Amino acid sequence: MNTLVAVAIAPSGTGDELSNEVAQVIKIIRESGLKNRTNSMFTEIEGPWDDVMKVVKDATFVLAEKGIRTEVVLKADVRPGFTDMMTSKVDKVNGILQGTDAHEK
Repeated sequence: MNTLVAVAIAPSGTGDELSNEVAQVIKIIRESGLKNRTNSMFTEIEGPWDDVMKVVKDATFVLAEKGIRTEVVLKADVRPGFTDMMTSKVDKVNGILQGTDAHEK
């Protein structure tokens, strides 16, 4: 079942600058082979449910296994019969805003 998640995996209580820890998390996600993209607040991951959840677990445990308290915020969109939701959802909204989407009315 194709799944799109927005996930924020963040170390807690390790100081003011967390970029090194966040980079460790992002590295696991990027090396997963699943479609993903990162912005300043979340990383989106898309693929089969079990694969996506495994990546979330692996990315979380890369910090937790080092004794770092780790917070996870996750939102999932499970939409049977749909794929490439990471880009198609954005494309649809952009099409509506530009007046080029046939379903805008």
